[in-house]
This record gives sequence, structure tokens and C-alpha cells, in this order.
Amino acid sequence: MKGQERNGRRHMRITIVDDNAMNVTVVQEMLKRAGYQNITTAASAMELYEQLGLDEEGNDPQHHAEDPGVDLILLDMMMPRIDGITACRTIHGLERLKDIPIIMVTAIGDSKKLAEALDAGATDYVTKPINRVELMARIRSALRLKQEKDWHKERDRRLHDELQLAREVQYAVLPSRLENEQVVIDAIYRPSEELSGDLYAWHRIDEHRYAVVVIDAMGHGISSSLVCMFIASILKEAMSSLTDPDKVVYELNRRAMQLNFSDQLIHYYFTGIYMVVDLANGVAEYVNAGHPPGLLLRSGSAEAEYLTGGSPAIGIFDGITVTKQTVSIGAGDRIVLFTDGLLDPVDDIQEEQPGEKLGRLLASCTGEAFAEQWEAKLFGESESEQKCADDRCLLWVSVQ
Repeated sequence: MKGQERNGRRHMRITIVDDNAMNVTVVQEMLKRAGYQNITTAASAMELYEQLGLDEEGNDPQHHAEDPGVDLILLDMMMPRIDGITACRTIHGLERLKDIPIIMVTAIGDSKKLAEALDAGATDYVTKPINRVELMARIRSALRLKQEKDWHKERDRRLHDELQLAREVQYAVLPSRLENEQVVIDAIYRPSEELSGDLYAWHRIDEHRYAVVVIDAMGHGISSSLVCMFIASILKEAMSSLTDPDKVVYELNRRAMQLNFSDQLIHYYFTGIYMVVDLANGVAEYVNAGHPPGLLLRSGSAEAEYLTGGSPAIGIFDGITVTKQTVSIGAGDRIVLFTDGLLDPVDDIQEEQPGEKLGRLLASCTGEAFAEQWEAKLFGESESEQKCADDRCLLWVSVQ
């Protein structure tokens, strides 16, 4: 254990910053005798800035995260031009340098100055004349803190990479645009986080029938995305083997109720609309399971019709009662299904029914570029929409 500690000391990179050469020599000798071999020095804050890749004013022209080349800074508080407190504040104000522990070295016993140094980001301080035992103890404490921060940063980096992989897998299960002489089915999708609780899918049942579904799992992030992946695995089988919307919803509920959670207070459920579009008979049959109503934009009409009717959300009760609805459709009509993330930024008038303003906005976009208009108005890249608190999904079926 002591051998590992000595080996660790040899690799720890410490920078001594002091305008007094004698002070630098004394501290450097203390460190070497304690086993620290990787030591650099600087006679001013400007020299320290240069070693860290900063300009003379302390600005960071690199603007990217890289190894700063130092694990600990021993920084003299009183130096000409730029004092230690100012240098400490500058360094800890930069993202790539903020985790470097800084121990202030001072001959000042002023408690206000020491408090100012700690407020500027200093990890600790030692007073002159330096006591070797005290200095080594404070260095060990600061380096342990640095190692712990580095461990957390590495863990966060790995978690980020894993989340990115999970997101790519989640995107991979989403279907591509479907277009033929009968119908066009497409969607616009924006998650609020790395992983989403929204899911959409479609499937061609036979020559004239198409199944479409939009799902919104409770919550956000990892838990809701895992529920979505579970649903996606069920949907793939259910959409190909079961045709009636009510049967598919019953199967989704049955499988959802099989999920067992160690914490019985946590219960994940999801809402959704499952629809079968029958172009031969000119009808769409659907089940709404606790979801916002879909919209029907009829050809030549400036008003949106609401796909009313509803059943309980999926995954809450064992024996749910499902009600199937039917609506007629014709050439030029568009069916729109969406998740409730689109309601929050749009329906800001309390007197209106949920989706009323959204329906007017969607119906107002006409012509061949209607989808581009929808995307610009609902999924634009303004700051407010970038910080949307919920996942957003919009699926449409255009009858050719």
C-alpha cells in the first residue's frame, strides 16, 4: 500500500508559483524529499497562465477540454501585477481548469483575505514560514480530492457514452418514412433529453391497411426510455400478428402488467393511440388509451376534427375496458397523432380545450410543404424550444 502511495506521488504533477526564488527552492526540496518528483515552477501568475495554455489576461484560447498538465497548484497569495487570489479566481472560472486543487501559500494572517481566497476557489491554505508536516498533510488531502473528482469525471464520461449508444439504439427502432401511391406516413421527433419516453411506429398490414401508433411513457430519461424499448419489442410482434386496435391495446396492457418493480411505489405506465387505416373501406379504427386526442384535417377544410373517445392508460389496471372508435377518411385527408409535449408550448390559453390551438395551427399549413411548415412552427430551433421540458413527437398519415 505504501509502495502504491509512493508511486502515486511520483506521478502527481505539482506546480509551485511564487515570485520569491528562495521560497520556491524550499518548497521544491520539501516535495522531493516527500517523494513528489514531477514538479514545475512559475515566478508569476503570467507564467502559470502560459503553462496552462492561457494568454496573459487569463483567457483560454483553446476552448476545449484537455489535460492541463497539473494536478495541484501551490500558489503564493502576494505577487506583483496579478495576485494569487485573482489568479485562483481566473483558473477556477474556466471549465477545463476548475477541478485543479489550489493551495494558497501566504504570510498574511488576515482572516478576510483567507476567506476571499477560499471564496475564489482555493481548496486550502498554508502560512509562512511553511511547516513541512502541515504542508504534506494538506497536499495529500487536496490530491485525494482531485483523484475523487477525476474518478467521477471518468464515470460521467462513460455514462455519457453509454447514454449516447442507448440513444442511437432507440433511434434505430424508429421507422423510416413510408410513401406509395396510396398513403404517406411520416413523423417529426424531438427528445427533451439524451433518451426519450416517446415512441412511434407504423406497419403495413396488407395491400390496403396500415397500422400506426404513438406512445408516451410516464416520465423522462433512462426509465421511460427502457419502458419504450420494452413496448417497441411487444409492438413489433403485435402489429404483425394482431390487426384490431382493441386486441393490440389489450395485449400491450397484459404485457405491461407483467413488469415487476422492487419498489411498489413506482409504477410505470404509458398512454397512446393505436390506429388501423383501411384505405379500401375509407375508415380509420383506433383506440385512445389515455392519450391526447388525435386530429383529422380533412381536404379543403380549415378546421381540425378531433378523434374523440378514450380508454384507460396502459399498465395501470389489469382488466381495462377498451373502446374502439371509427372515423371515415378520404383522399387528401391527413390524420395527425402527437404526444403532449406539443401541447405545453402551444396551448397557452386556459379557455381552450387541449389541442384546440394546435389543431388550428396544423390546419392553417397547406400545400405540398405542409410538413416543413409544421416543423418550423412546432420544432424550430429557438432557445425556448431547445429547452422544452418534454419529449415532442408528431406523426401524420396523408391519404393520397
